[in-house]
Amino acid sequence: MRASRASSAVLALVLVALAGCGGQEPAPVPDTAAVRFAAYDFAENQILVALYAEAARRAGLRVAVEPGVATREVVEPALEQGVVDVVVDYLGTASQFLGRAPAGPGETPEQLHEGLTEVLAERGVTVLDAAPAEDQNGFAVTTAFAAAHGVGKLSDLAGLAKPLVFGGPPECADRPLCIPGLRDVYGLHFAQVLPMTSRAATVEALTAGEIDVGLLETTDARVGSAPVLLLLDDRSLQPHENVVPLVRTAVLDRGGDRLRAALDDTSARLTTQALVALNRAVELDGLTPAQAADRWWDAA
Repeated sequence: MRASRASSAVLALVLVALAGCGGQEPAPVPDTAAVRFAAYDFAENQILVALYAEAARRAGLRVAVEPGVATREVVEPALEQGVVDVVVDYLGTASQFLGRAPAGPGETPEQLHEGLTEVLAERGVTVLDAAPAEDQNGFAVTTAFAAAHGVGKLSDLAGLAKPLVFGGPPECADRPLCIPGLRDVYGLHFAQVLPMTSRAATVEALTAGEIDVGLLETTDARVGSAPVLLLLDDRSLQPHENVVPLVRTAVLDRGGDRLRAALDDTSARLTTQALVALNRAVELDGLTPAQAADRWWDAA
């Protein structure tokens, strides 16, 4: 992304944002007029942030992008405190993280959006339009494991999990849609849970036999090219996870019509198929998120 020099300051501010979450006033808007985008610490979110930030830039706005700053536990409070201006999130995960747990597995994206809007309005954050594109947590095994044990859905692991090794991001152990959810909804108790540094590392660990089950996204480009199988979430642990931009309300109020229009237009265009293609361009073809975003917009 063509970021201004202001982005280098965003990282330092985000890393101390939690210290300002004790009910203090949001940080003032800096002298720069740049809209500050921050991404979570995994590739797809960095791609999404590059995509939305490029839309804002093409709309004539100055942008500053800090890719892969940290986990949601750091970046989301930084948004509320005014350290960053835009975060691109996922409906279900954001809802649960912010204390607005979905009412049930059948809750629609529209219901999730409405509930998330209510929660964040009180925190100075506006929920913009959600995209058709959706990316849920997916749990994968190798195709060889699936064939040997006759598994195709998560509930098939119930009698197999006890000696198995699970691999996922470090925060997976505490996230309700990961290990706690697998335990509570599917009764899965693994022998060991290993932290993975990336989704690519997870696929490598699966194929090398270092782990038996791994967390991947349902839009992961490697699923179609590596010998791994995403298991069906047959008890609907995962909520709808449509991509959705979260923007500081103060930024929208400060002449943000162009920003809102640019981000909403991006969401309207972004399909799940397009998101898979963007992931493939970065993860398999070697483009940077900024290059993939440029190519996507040039073709739009």
